[in-house]
Amino acid sequence: MKRLVPEEIYLNLPDSDIVYYPDFLERSEADSSFDLLYKETPWQQDHISVFGKRYAQPRLTALYGNNGKPYSYSNLVMLPHAYTDTLLKIKKKVEAQTETSFTSCLLNLYRNGQDSNGWHADNEKELGKHPIIASVSLGQERFFHLKHRTDKSLKQKLLLQHGSLLLMKGPTQEAWLHQIPKTAKPIGARINLTFRIIT
Repeated sequence: MKRLVPEEIYLNLPDSDIVYYPDFLERSEADSSFDLLYKETPWQQDHISVFGKRYAQPRLTALYGNNGKPYSYSNLVMLPHAYTDTLLKIKKKVEAQTETSFTSCLLNLYRNGQDSNGWHADNEKELGKHPIIASVSLGQERFFHLKHRTDKSLKQKLLLQHGSLLLMKGPTQEAWLHQIPKTAKPIGARINLTFRIIT
């Protein structure tokens, strides 16, 4: 019998509201979505400023949106492309599951284990006080690390599976930092779709 409701795993961490859906997309849809997004996305590699120095981001990115709003972080301003049919199909499923209407989607392409994303929070002012971030993972499984901003004993590591959805809301971005660290293992590419509301 086909399972209609995806499994929900609540990360019972203090000062957070995080839910993980390991099998959010069926395997065939996750496979085809990865292939289409890998080929059709106008990937770019931007430079960011960290403590006054400019670095090439260790991943490729693209921004999509339906309200024309730019997204800014690390002194970088991204302008959105119009949503593709592939993204709209995933967006519709994410919105139905989360009961949230998202305006924008930031895509990240991690080409191999040397591509990464350092410690940060999705707390830019255009995302609002308690932003809702819905993150879909496609392709290579990667570890997602969390650490509390003030209580250094609070840490969590989660393996983000192909076709999974990670939902972060409430005070999560205020109290926690997260990252996708590098790995020396020879691994394949991963595409991450982070749906958000940019006002």
